[in-house]
Amino acid sequence: MKPMKYTFVSLLLAGGLILNTFNTAAQDMEKEFTRQERKAIRKAQLEANFNILDSLFKSNRFVLAADFLQTKWGDRISVIPTINFIKVDGETGVLQTGTSSGLGYNGVGGVTAEGTIREIHITKNYKKLSYTLRFSMTTQIGHYDVIMSVSAGNYATATISGTTSDKLTWIGHIEDLGFSRVYKGRNSI
Repeated sequence: MKPMKYTFVSLLLAGGLILNTFNTAAQDMEKEFTRQERKAIRKAQLEANFNILDSLFKSNRFVLAADFLQTKWGDRISVIPTINFIKVDGETGVLQTGTSSGLGYNGVGGVTAEGTIREIHITKNYKKLSYTLRFSMTTQIGHYDVIMSVSAGNYATATISGTTSDKLTWIGHIEDLGFSRVYKGRNSI
């Protein structure tokens, strides 16, 4: 029995040494890239993301999941992305805010406005690898204009304005609607 324990410990140590060797080799490979090479790799990644975003926007099936909401006075509030989002699904859309308390008209502590989206205008900036989307949305609680800016690094902001001077900005990231985990509350009103 004693030799078997010794063999098991030997195998465990050998496995640890092999993993450590792979880790060291990976670190050595990272150190070999020059600054220009790292910059070129980053540029290639951003260009690939730019193309992926293009296909998402053309399909009109995406979600801006908000990490922050910002008022017109610049007050920024950290929020839960699964219940604070702007969803575009073809010709329909949802604007939703919520809190973790779950108290509110929509059942998630905020407001949910679902409605019809008019034509989405997409402007591409090839130099900055960014997009600007503009669309209007008519919901059961009002008419809203949306201006969304999205970078290839998947940083997105969307400013919503209605018939009053009030504005609200969603700050977050874009997700494919098919993979998004957002939760829509009850429609307000």
